[in-house]
Amino acid sequence: MSLAYVILGLLQQQERTGYDLKIECFDNCIAHLWPADQAQIYRTLDKLEGQGWITCTVEIQHDRPNRKVYQITAAGEAALNRWLETHQPLPIFREPLLVQLYFAAQLPNEAIIALLEQEMAARQKKLAECEAIDLPALDDPEASREQKMHRLVLELVMQREQTYLDWLDRAKEIVRTFPI
Repeated sequence: MSLAYVILGLLQQQERTGYDLKIECFDNCIAHLWPADQAQIYRTLDKLEGQGWITCTVEIQHDRPNRKVYQITAAGEAALNRWLETHQPLPIFREPLLVQLYFAAQLPNEAIIALLEQEMAARQKKLAECEAIDLPALDDPEASREQKMHRLVLELVMQREQTYLDWLDRAKEIVRTFPI
């Protein structure tokens, strides 16, 4: 998946500045799905504008630097819709912890357990951040279609984190039984 389609989707929701995309969206909304730094966002905005998929309007501000507000174009909406309708290949996950564990047989049990506990703390933090996201329940009759789609995605992310936490618990129990 490309960052370009994430940005197109966000701009389809509403026009935004690059700063708005970073702070409101990538830092606070979809960080659990697709992280991006400011440089990546601005490079992608330039690329999308060059392709004609977005346009930019400069808003003059006298007390601050001028704002560049980006909007999706009809060509950008068509590209986004084509992408939305196309099945994406399964992602390739790089799991540093799993690689560490694969080679960790020479470590003492306590060192392996400490590593697992550090991962547990990070996963618990991520799960808590997801649980703090305020979205209506799927069965809420007042929830919009968009809110329900966001809730579906969020539920999978939380389920994935909980599954990982359950596996970490089991891994700790098993490592404790290893002969020293």
